[in-house]
Amino acid sequence: MPSLVRFSSPRVAEVVPDIERTPQPDEVLIRTLYSGISAGTELTAYRGSNPYLNKRWNDDSRLFVEGDTSVSYPVDGWGYEEVGEVVSLGAAAEGVSVGDVIWGTWGHRSHTVKKAAWAAQRILDATVDPRVGIFSQIGGIALNLVLDADIHIGETIAVFGLGVPGQLAAQLARLNGGRVIAVDGLPARRQLALDLGADAVLDPADGGVAERIRDLTEGRGADVCLEVSGSYHALHEAVRSVAYSSRVCVAGFMQGEGAGLRLGEEFHHNRVSLIGSQISGVAPALQHRWNYDRLARTAIQLAADKRLNVTDLITHTVPIAQAAEAFQMLDERPQDALQVVLSFDQEVTA
Repeated sequence: MPSLVRFSSPRVAEVVPDIERTPQPDEVLIRTLYSGISAGTELTAYRGSNPYLNKRWNDDSRLFVEGDTSVSYPVDGWGYEEVGEVVSLGAAAEGVSVGDVIWGTWGHRSHTVKKAAWAAQRILDATVDPRVGIFSQIGGIALNLVLDADIHIGETIAVFGLGVPGQLAAQLARLNGGRVIAVDGLPARRQLALDLGADAVLDPADGGVAERIRDLTEGRGADVCLEVSGSYHALHEAVRSVAYSSRVCVAGFMQGEGAGLRLGEEFHHNRVSLIGSQISGVAPALQHRWNYDRLARTAIQLAADKRLNVTDLITHTVPIAQAAEAFQMLDERPQDALQVVLSFDQEVTA
């Protein structure tokens, strides 16, 4: 029976039956192999802190509106890191075959129905580890951040936060010609960043991150800082760490009010630019050439070519039946895991 992950209420996840669909003539049925959990944005929906659960997003004004919500509990099938196998075709489906492995976004659900034309553009090479497919959107987010940063060869990039998007952004910054200083409070994440090519790592618990970055850059500061932790304290330190009249690009999903962010200090006196990086769009100067599909395809191709290491970020693979335990671990013990993957090898019965 098809199944999906439901957030029934804040911090309550369960696996429930899903609607069974038959492909239309131009559609395909995909059985999910793996679905990755986002330990950032997705956890805000699990915890109940996501602004969509407390306000309504108005597409026309592009403002959050009080008094209504865009999403309410129960929240079904949240998630955006999926890969699956085509198991049946509609009568008129073209460009895809049964057995093809398809990457994309359809949430934590055991099956999905997609247009054949859509699936045909997302076939993963049979020689590639299928788990690579779960990194299309998170890889696109990291790539979009690096494009927003406008990195040049020989520049120093400080990455704050070494979760999955931070690890990916650090690798992409190096591919773009940057020298990477990676900042995180967890020793295992700092070591992984070094293993994946970071030039230096810093523990914020040692203090003086901005001062140490200046020591490593002949007193100048980082040419650009990437904030991927979602912490206001980290954002403030990124502002302190960047060179005069330079930029801090922020992809971390900040929650609540900005405690610890003091904009009257280095931000004001050093003419620092803050750039919000979000996957719904790309930098204006690139919009005629880049869009979401290109970001996702590029990330997958880099991973398939082994220029971007993604599978080493996976620390846990658990059956879908243990989804509740997986979310609880990420919520309560984030230091124990990096990329957690749900496996759909075993069917869940109602």
